[in-house]
Amino acid sequence: MHSLVRSIRSGLRDAADAARARQMQAFMKSSMPYLGVTAPLHKRICRETLRAHPLSSFDQWTSVALELWRGARFREERYAAIALTGAARYRSFNTIAAMPMHEEMIVTGAWWDYVDTIAGHQVGDILRAEPRRMKPLLRRWARDEHLWKRRTAILSQLAFKEDTDLDLLHACIEPNLAARDFFIRKAIGWALRQYAWTNPQEVRRYVRQHGAQLSPLSVREALKNIGATPPPRA
Repeated sequence: MHSLVRSIRSGLRDAADAARARQMQAFMKSSMPYLGVTAPLHKRICRETLRAHPLSSFDQWTSVALELWRGARFREERYAAIALTGAARYRSFNTIAAMPMHEEMIVTGAWWDYVDTIAGHQVGDILRAEPRRMKPLLRRWARDEHLWKRRTAILSQLAFKEDTDLDLLHACIEPNLAARDFFIRKAIGWALRQYAWTNPQEVRRYVRQHGAQLSPLSVREALKNIGATPPPRA
């Protein structure tokens, strides 16, 4: 076992709170138990441990992250693995070569608390740095049979604001317009709502054009901060 993994697990167990753990597990509807570590304390444990146990190469970074992820008995350990993959000190390692690692976490994690962080940060950062290679991959993911890969594709530009590639956003949303799954419908609305802060007219136009295909949930989320879409002109 790598020393970083051992230290993370030890620190998290020392901070455990059984009463809080039961509440957290119930809230997240998780089959994997929690230790009951608060978010600020979890962040501090990860920050201090990553500083004390530096990793020297891409291969070591991915190996340790996957060791922590695969061997996790508590949900906070998987949160720590995600924190490791998103740490600023390892930003240079987070390239398209890291996508198999992120994909494993997305597919095996298969729940919003894991996937949304990876989609909006780790995957989004790679998309910014390597758009030519990432865009075809995300277009494929948007049509994948695995719903959490589809959700990742839809949410990958959450933080892009004026840098949002509308063609890519539409390409990730449109294969999913008929999806009945709550998490896909919510993702569509969330992605549009985020872009509405930058370009509300475009989001209103999109909702107006695709109103018959978008679910009520997606429409409600898309327009939450910008008001109802105006009626089409006669």
